Amino acid sequence: MCRNIRVLHNFEPPATEDEVHAAAVQYVRKVSGSTNPSAVNQEAFDAAVEAIAEATRTLLDSLVTKAAPRDREVEAAKAKERAATRYAR
Repeated sequence: MCRNIRVLHNFEPPATEDEVHAAAVQYVRKVSGSTNPSAVNQEAFDAAVEAIAEATRTLLDSLVTKAAPRDREVEAAKAKERAATRYAR
């Protein structure tokens, strides 16, 4: 999976529309192989982003878990620790 796409499920507060949209953009960029589509492909790119964002929001709204909500600050600290370990080599 693309490293820029983050887990959005089970956070308190829930994922924002901006986070959902950013994940959709990253997904479409990865699948299309293009970070900046040409003018002729822009409409298709934007439509795909909106469709993925809608599907993502539907998924997040439908998921059920018994786990306690995650804390964004704790998860960010864990990510920094993993990165420090990964790049300390």
